[in-house]
Amino acid sequence: MAQFEAFGLKIDPKDPKVDRLLEEVKEREYRGYSYDGALASFELMARRRLGQVPEYFEVESFRVQVERRHNANGELISVSDAVVKVVVDGERLMSVAEGNGPVNALDEALRKDLGKYSDYLKDLRLADFKVRILTTGTEAVTRVLIESTDSSGHRWFTIGVSPNIVDASFAALLDSITYKLLRDGAPAGKQGA
Repeated sequence: MAQFEAFGLKIDPKDPKVDRLLEEVKEREYRGYSYDGALASFELMARRRLGQVPEYFEVESFRVQVERRHNANGELISVSDAVVKVVVDGERLMSVAEGNGPVNALDEALRKDLGKYSDYLKDLRLADFKVRILTTGTEAVTRVLIESTDSSGHRWFTIGVSPNIVDASFAALLDSITYKLLRDGAPAGKQGA
């Protein structure tokens, strides 16, 4: 309960939502989540369970590809490009971006056009990206931890877990963006627009 209070959440321990939240934490930790180093994701999960996180936008789909080719200088390079489709206030937006890797390309594409939220994200930077393989084999479950920062010097950590490293990375990216929007008081999206 002390952790919830640190986030400014006043929680009645007898509220049935608290029991469901604690069960969700246990279930997620069983799947590979570890919130010790990802407090922003933990706070978002708790606030979502308690109905305190607005739906800013909806991700309709994303795609990323990596191409290895020779550049104009004849050097062998790898380039990633991503396409992200989101819905903001009922408006479907599609962004395409290129990056030095799949996560960079997804991050650039996701933040390229989020409508009214784009200004809130101009100073968002990914400071660190860590990958941990939780099980063995090519079908291994992967945990991605992302450290983000902004121009105020605030740092936060988010997490994603999936058998697919790109999917785990995208989940951590979404939490990072959502956390910044929530922390900076961005207005909620129009429901049913």
